[in-house]
Amino acid sequence: MDHDPAPETSTPTYTMGYGPEFRKMLERRNAAVAAAHLLPQLEHGMRLLDLGCGPGTISVGLAEAVTPGELHGIDMEESQIDMAREAARAGGHGNAFFQVGNATDLPFEDASFDVVHCHAVLMHAPGTQAVLAEARRVLKPGGLISARELVGDSSFVEPDHYLGADAGAWATFLKLLAANGGHPQMGKELKRAFADAGFADILATATFETFDSAEDLAFLRGLITGWFFAPETMEAAIKLGLATQDTFDGWRDGLDRWMTEPGAFAAFAWGEAIGRHP
Repeated sequence: MDHDPAPETSTPTYTMGYGPEFRKMLERRNAAVAAAHLLPQLEHGMRLLDLGCGPGTISVGLAEAVTPGELHGIDMEESQIDMAREAARAGGHGNAFFQVGNATDLPFEDASFDVVHCHAVLMHAPGTQAVLAEARRVLKPGGLISARELVGDSSFVEPDHYLGADAGAWATFLKLLAANGGHPQMGKELKRAFADAGFADILATATFETFDSAEDLAFLRGLITGWFFAPETMEAAIKLGLATQDTFDGWRDGLDRWMTEPGAFAAFAWGEAIGRHP
């Protein structure tokens, strides 16, 4: 298992980008669901770092859980930090602070946090161990590391033949993620990654994020259309030899037909892990 195909000091280009449809996906997330494995471990007064905080929709729930302690969120994209700050202001979370930063070069002192959290971050980071080493550096002895990451091979669209089944659209997305230095199966590799980074008392779990209602399916269709069928995504896949324009045209038609299928159902699989700084 190689989590570091690129130099550990590199700053990756975010595979998903920051288009409007993917921003909607980030905005749908919250701590009650995305950090359900971590919330029971949090206590008021803790100091928590949220790596790759995005628009702050998970962060504000974590901030509430540790109040009057502090939540510090970092993200490499300034527009995401602006949204996170607005989310904190709108929710009255005066204990939440956000700044642009790099997960492999954190602007914090050693042993300055009780908890480090990330969601869908390690799956995009070429240098997994570099991120975890920085997390360990800023954690106090006994502090917690928590992550929730995609398990690409366990996620599914049903019926799958509309989007090409095993060699189809989802497989192409996973290959695009890997081609950009990401780790499409990181969710099931978390326990090993934490152990390799020197964390102890590791607990691994897994959950599904499902899309079943008409509203959820319509949202998923918009996400796929807005990101996967965006010109830049198709261009990248075609350049890598993963698909052709005709292939994409077939998948687009299949997506339209899938939406009318009475059994249409989809789920993203997520692996979670919590470890302790020894």
